[in-house]
Amino acid sequence: MTGPVPVFDGHNDVLLQLWQAQDRAGAGFFTGLSGHLDLAKCRTGGFAGGLFAIWVRGPQAADPDPDDPAPVFRPLGTDRARDITLQMAATLLRMARTQADDFALCTSVDAVEAARAAGRIAAVMHLEGAEGIGPDLDELHLLHAAGLRSIGPVWSRDNIFGHGVPFRFPASPDTGPGLTEAGRRLVREAEALGLVIDLSHMNQKGFWEVAQHSHGPLVASHSGVHALCPASRNLTDRQLDAISERQGLVGLNLAVQFLRADGARNSDTPLETVIRHLDHLLARLGEGGVALGSDFDGAVMPRGIGSAAGLPALIAAMRMAGWGEALIARICWGNWLDLLRRVIG
Repeated sequence: MTGPVPVFDGHNDVLLQLWQAQDRAGAGFFTGLSGHLDLAKCRTGGFAGGLFAIWVRGPQAADPDPDDPAPVFRPLGTDRARDITLQMAATLLRMARTQADDFALCTSVDAVEAARAAGRIAAVMHLEGAEGIGPDLDELHLLHAAGLRSIGPVWSRDNIFGHGVPFRFPASPDTGPGLTEAGRRLVREAEALGLVIDLSHMNQKGFWEVAQHSHGPLVASHSGVHALCPASRNLTDRQLDAISERQGLVGLNLAVQFLRADGARNSDTPLETVIRHLDHLLARLGEGGVALGSDFDGAVMPRGIGSAAGLPALIAAMRMAGWGEALIARICWGNWLDLLRRVIG
């Protein structure tokens, strides 16, 4: 009897859950967590690896605009963000060191493949929002030496590198200025280091500036289709076409508010809605440009999936849609590894 289809996933926030629990060793991942992701759920669902995000939570504005119900997030100070960023990175390093039989921090595709062969969860360190990096970029080099291989210059709030796209619905991703000069330097330096540059929280102008100031594949680790769900966080068809032209990749975000046509945070979202987004991405990007970017532990999931343990239900929906095993394997595993091999080696 074969096990579940292996999945390499483009985004999760389990490090935030561990940090909030003051679990600096990450022990809870191995003994059981109440959220979407832990070792047992990974084993059950076939979650074999992914980008593990470092994201620093910040304050929401106390007095949002009554005419704009979208949350507004205050900028973070670099010192606080740096401290928490380093704490989360250290947790990931400790997890790999103390639980080496079950978990590996990977800095290359060969390491990811070796981890899968050995039955270990393959973690690639990702930075979601670069608030913990100063304008001289020293922290970027330190994090790269610690294992960082993917970076999103902004989350959905402004920082010294650019302007993140806010959470609005319905809305265009064209929400204001893009990268700053420091942001353009960050993009060039990150590309020189061989990092994936993640576009998922970029607004429209920032997206096009990353395209202008970089040369590698364009990547959105956890995004959806704006034509099907007009959330500002989702990608327009023009953006998808640009990703296709650069032989890039989109990991589909499973957060229900970025899947549903009404933008509601309603877990009663049928898996057919997920398939519609994947079908649209396949039509714009081709079979090599579509993958998964769940946002486990960072968003509301469709009830039919629920957690990493429910990934086989999504794969069953793919089969019901008539997809062959080769395409399913590419979306669940192969496309991310092909992209990473071209960028990080």
